[in-house]
Amino acid sequence: MKIGVSTLALFPMSLEDILIYLKDMDVEYIELIKEYPYDSIDHELVNSYNFKTSVHAPLSDINLASSNDSIRKASVEEIKNSMDLAVKIDAHVVVVHPGHMAFLARKYKDKIMVNSLNSLKECSLYAEDLGLRMCVENMPDIEGMLCKDLKELHKLTKEINAYMTLDTGHAYNMGASIEDMLKYDNLEHIHLSDNDGTFDNHDAIGSKNIDFQMLFNGLNKIKFNGICVIEVKQQDEIPKSIDYINNLKY
Repeated sequence: MKIGVSTLALFPMSLEDILIYLKDMDVEYIELIKEYPYDSIDHELVNSYNFKTSVHAPLSDINLASSNDSIRKASVEEIKNSMDLAVKIDAHVVVVHPGHMAFLARKYKDKIMVNSLNSLKECSLYAEDLGLRMCVENMPDIEGMLCKDLKELHKLTKEINAYMTLDTGHAYNMGASIEDMLKYDNLEHIHLSDNDGTFDNHDAIGSKNIDFQMLFNGLNKIKFNGICVIEVKQQDEIPKSIDYINNLKY
């Protein structure tokens, strides 16, 4: 199994300190979140380390589904910038969020859904031209989020010729079983975190309620060959999660 670590838990360390920390832990796979203060990543610095890397496109201040066309277009450009970075650091996967419905825009759900679809289509075509795999992530149970349901995400990604990032914490927060999480034929990338089902807390693997033994057994059964990225919120949860996974039998 390919186990990686997201830079999420290491904010706001400098990028170089993050890379040194992960190297010292003998981590092979990493996921760089292209988010301030890492919105301008030095690809030569990343390439000076021997990581196999994926890129998480920005998520905080962009919205591919925005009803404001200027914001929507700028968001598309930010996703494309992340894809350009992926090429420079020899990453093959770029994780993208599908957008969300802003408070006042919730009266125009049909328009928001069309905006998300069109933006993602454009980004998927750009990824294809660059030889990348764009992986759209399922969202947690938060009002206004799109693609919270795995079936909805699967339908969307098939329509735009893209792939799925399964976030286990998000899916569990939405009430999905392990079996539900693993039944899709374009599952390419996985984010690992734990929670008790009530909220998407991004807790350490094995600290709450998700059955990761069953998850990893299932991944082996479907011959999953992508990267499982530990995406927790605190630095000390990284080694805890790695240790827990290493003690699983799969």
